[in-house]
Amino acid sequence: MELRQLKYFAKLAETLNFSEASKALFITQSTLSQQIKQLEQELDIQLLQRNSHTVALTEAGEELLPCAMEVLQNAKLCMEKMNDLKQLLTGSLNIGVTYTFSPILTETLLAFMKSYPEVTLNIFYKPMDELMEMLHNREVDFVLAFKPSRPAADVESHVLFQNYLSAVMSIDHPMANKDKITLDELSKMPLALPSHGLQARSTFEKVLPFNIYSKLKIKIQLNEVNILLKLIRKSKMVTVLAAATVHNEIGVKAIPIDLPDNEMAGCVHTLKDSYHKRSMKEFIRMLSESVAVREQFNAWI
Repeated sequence: MELRQLKYFAKLAETLNFSEASKALFITQSTLSQQIKQLEQELDIQLLQRNSHTVALTEAGEELLPCAMEVLQNAKLCMEKMNDLKQLLTGSLNIGVTYTFSPILTETLLAFMKSYPEVTLNIFYKPMDELMEMLHNREVDFVLAFKPSRPAADVESHVLFQNYLSAVMSIDHPMANKDKITLDELSKMPLALPSHGLQARSTFEKVLPFNIYSKLKIKIQLNEVNILLKLIRKSKMVTVLAAATVHNEIGVKAIPIDLPDNEMAGCVHTLKDSYHKRSMKEFIRMLSESVAVREQFNAWI
């Protein structure tokens, strides 16, 4: 049994299509079919049910798949450890990022790519729940997001900076010169809010009294922060986001909301008891020392 055969089997089990799997693996369908047959012959059991239209896993195939995935993951980790032991920063680094962290990340991305050009960075921008699922599935090496209200038992969260919910508005807005926005003032403003499920919205709903929430004038809800900020720049609408979201954004201003318990801790989330790539440790070090993160820390204190 070879790692290559397990890799081919895992991809075929994912796609259940010889054509799609062979394209993803950059091999011919005949090569893929031959390798799967050799694996079945070596194990002396049928792993796939095939006909002219469909492919399905047999009971044996269903049993083999998680074992194959574990072997492939262990082989990948072994290679990464060997590269690290040779003091080589190579390979790939997979980073999950919530939309809020985008402006904070840019500085470190550029600096890291300049210092370590042999490392391929794969960045995934998604909501918190999807990113944490990717972390559990080891599809990303770490996640940059605010600390969730219900931390997972197998996840470690290391705080980078403290932040707070803000009323974000155009610099031309009549209230843009205020130091704080009260809940009463916020309830009278037309709002463009981030969609349900995004962290700023979840935190806002958690800490806002229901009698105030029911009075809010919500005009639009969006799950795309960049478009949300464009709307804010071109109108008198106000949104509610973490102050870090508008780091280096032109034409908008984040004003703290006068609301108890509206703090949001910006964190690096990693799996407990898992191997941490040297490239990951270096990226997090550079991020924690970046101007963007230091500015968020200084703004808090």
